[in-house]
Amino acid sequence: MSRTRRTEAANDPELVHRLSRRNMLGVAAGATAAALLGAATPAAAAAGTTASPGHGHGHGRPVLPPGRLGIQLYSLRDKVATLGFAAVFAELRKYGYDEVEYAGYSQGSAGPISLAQLKRVTRDHGLRPIGSHVGYYASDPGAYTFAQNLDRVLDDAAALGLPHIGTASGPWRYGSTVDGWKRCAEEFNRYGAAARKRGMKFYQHNHSEEFSFASDRPDVRLYDVLLAETDPDLVHLEMDIFWAYVGQYRYSVRPDGTPAPFDPLDYVLDQPHRYPLFHVKDGDRDDSAVPYGYRMTDVGDGDIDYRRFISAVNRTRHGRSAHHWQAEHDNPVDSLTFARRSSAHLHSLREKGH
Repeated sequence: MSRTRRTEAANDPELVHRLSRRNMLGVAAGATAAALLGAATPAAAAAGTTASPGHGHGHGRPVLPPGRLGIQLYSLRDKVATLGFAAVFAELRKYGYDEVEYAGYSQGSAGPISLAQLKRVTRDHGLRPIGSHVGYYASDPGAYTFAQNLDRVLDDAAALGLPHIGTASGPWRYGSTVDGWKRCAEEFNRYGAAARKRGMKFYQHNHSEEFSFASDRPDVRLYDVLLAETDPDLVHLEMDIFWAYVGQYRYSVRPDGTPAPFDPLDYVLDQPHRYPLFHVKDGDRDDSAVPYGYRMTDVGDGDIDYRRFISAVNRTRHGRSAHHWQAEHDNPVDSLTFARRSSAHLHSLREKGH
């Protein structure tokens, strides 16, 4: 791996993204499902949500398009690994979720599960599998990644009936130069073409570093290279909105001190068709949270204006029916509480003028 990613303190919000999403489910067995889940009910799902000031609660048309709320199961890896997918999915339906994005296909101490069983248990609980994260590359030639095992990755995605298959790995394989990112873009185009032949869309999920500048061209933002060098019909993007705003905070000035402000929303509004998926996570703006400028929170407890963001995407020519919104928290204090409160907050948002 040509870029060594930092290991952060245990309470750092980016720590968990340094770990392999494929190996998310290694937690030891715990208490029984009934004891851990408690007596959650649909009524409880709407309780206990803090309404952030100015985020558009009240009467009017919901900001969240109907049937489009999902959750990245990485946020619930502890519960999946002890309770199993079925118990977790039962709770997610109570909380009002429609879709799930996988972050691995095993369930730890809850026992083995086949892809056919996972597909069935997902649909039996009224949830749609919308996508999955798989690694981009690894040093092991037999690794389960796009680079090492493309056919197997796509076979598994097809077996699960996924419309999207992607990676949360950044295009750092060949370094941080413009040419290095062009080489990665060529590989992403190849993965996208292979996915399209199978009826799926390939996508890449960002972190904050994608918005940094090329080491050989400090006037060029690397994310712009990725967008320019990938075929928009083959390579799609899943914007992690929290990390995009962290990128805005970290990389609004070029290395030579020249201002380079940007708004993450503008990327989406410029090419809305390229962003079928979003990660909805929240954060408190805090200059003392070095180097990110935000502290990750449950959705609705932070400063990211999701009424503004989702409403603006809804107004694009692709409208409310073209995008999927996946709640996520990299390291929640309690994962089921995070899932419940985030759903309640997003369902409570209302558009202005309706």
